[in-house]
Amino acid sequence: MSTIGNIIWILLGGIWMSIGWVIAGLIMYVTVIGIPWGRSCFVIARFTLFPFGHEAVSRRRVSGQEDIGTGAAGMLGNTVWLLLAGWWLALCHVATGLIVCLTVIGIPFGMQHFKLAGISLMPVGKTIVPKEMAARLR
Repeated sequence: MSTIGNIIWILLGGIWMSIGWVIAGLIMYVTVIGIPWGRSCFVIARFTLFPFGHEAVSRRRVSGQEDIGTGAAGMLGNTVWLLLAGWWLALCHVATGLIVCLTVIGIPFGMQHFKLAGISLMPVGKTIVPKEMAARLR
């Protein structure tokens, strides 16, 4: 079922939001200081392209220990990210989600956009895992 959802997702605009993430990543890579955020952008671009069957969770939950991205430095990184790129990516996901939700068939896809809007705001310290693994981590 995830495969069908991902194919429909790509056709209904998922490709465009994924391209937005890639563009954000390229911009971050151009500014040498933004390379850590750029890498995250490419990971989330892939997640944005194939969101069904995967979830974003805290790396602390996966590893069982804190790292640089899940502590105070991660909060600082998320704040910088929010100011530089997070707000406009989240806004694009919310706007796309609202448009897609106008049809009954589009509601599950709109919900995916809203989920992606949340990770757009604060991606530092997150990792993408299969949905089954995310369920075990709760």
